[in-house]
Amino acid sequence: MTGNLAFDTYKLSEDHDAIRAAVREIATERIAPYAADVDEQARYPQEAHDALVASDFFAPHVPEEYGGVGADALATCIVIEEVARADASASLIPAVNKLGSMPLILAASEEVKQKYLPPLARGEVAFSYGLSEREAGSDTAAMKCRARQDGDDWVLNGHKAWITNAGISEYYTVLAVTDPEGRRGSNVTAFVVEKSDPGFGFGEKERKLGIKGSPTRELHFDNCRIPGDRVVGDIGDGLKIALRTLDHTRITIGAQAVGIAQGALDAAAAYVKERKQFGKAIAEFQGIQFMLADMAMELEAARQLVYVAAAKSERMDADLAFFGAAAKCFASDVAMKVTTDAVQLLGGAGYVKDFPVERMMRDAKITQIYEGTNQVQRIVMARQLLKG
Repeated sequence: MTGNLAFDTYKLSEDHDAIRAAVREIATERIAPYAADVDEQARYPQEAHDALVASDFFAPHVPEEYGGVGADALATCIVIEEVARADASASLIPAVNKLGSMPLILAASEEVKQKYLPPLARGEVAFSYGLSEREAGSDTAAMKCRARQDGDDWVLNGHKAWITNAGISEYYTVLAVTDPEGRRGSNVTAFVVEKSDPGFGFGEKERKLGIKGSPTRELHFDNCRIPGDRVVGDIGDGLKIALRTLDHTRITIGAQAVGIAQGALDAAAAYVKERKQFGKAIAEFQGIQFMLADMAMELEAARQLVYVAAAKSERMDADLAFFGAAAKCFASDVAMKVTTDAVQLLGGAGYVKDFPVERMMRDAKITQIYEGTNQVQRIVMARQLLKG
């Protein structure tokens, strides 16, 4: 491949196949039946939450030494993919638990890991991630949230925006500027903030196009005082930790996109075999067959890229940044196309809420936006290529 990027393959083991079968059964029986109501009521998918906790798929990525099942990156992607096939909102539960806690896994002291990872592994708490702000989305280094040291404590002031599962999660990894006069990008520090900390609160739930079952809110810090032992990694390394985190977790968004697309393809294929026009099932028309073939082909290409990126995440390969960005970007673009085509294949039925594909199309859109827009992913990929 161009530059020094290397395409290293992966291998699905019997354990991976068993995980897929187990999650698919749970998703089919305990998540999918509630997905339409979750979307319609814009309510948290508590049924999915409970099912994932009971089956150890709530935060499968947590290492065994912290009480987790220690699922590798590929297994975690399979979990997210299979849940997203039934309900994208529910798939954000394991995905965001990984996003919120990955900075700790990558950079926190052993004391911080021992305090916060075991309750997450047990399903007693959820973990969210506070990086973006209204005026600092793609330009994360422009953040205004501040943390100043006061004795042994830190005091946070400011806000974070677009925070997934805000209000549900008990713990939050929050990035804040700790040296306003310091060099841009090297003056940010990561902290763990707890829901009960004084001065910490939430904005109203955002009214969204899709993933309505996953609450999105602002985080508000008004002289929020936290103990000094809540620092994740070294002071000033927060942005580096945040970007390393995204290299790993963008892949989970790729997995989510693959799952959404698979759910839409399954629904469309089932529909066209039953729908009759001009005296026969519309699946017999070549135009329909070509659409289905293209949907399946592009979906499988996206799945393969996500799995390769997941294997690279597990190995901490040097070219992970490229493959993580590529997997997220390509899979989310495919999900948007596949779900839009699924709506088209169902015709008028695809445009109403009696069928799930209109929800899937709305849900797919966010995968092109969060954890870095697909325009940003292309910047990441280009930079990696030009380093070569």
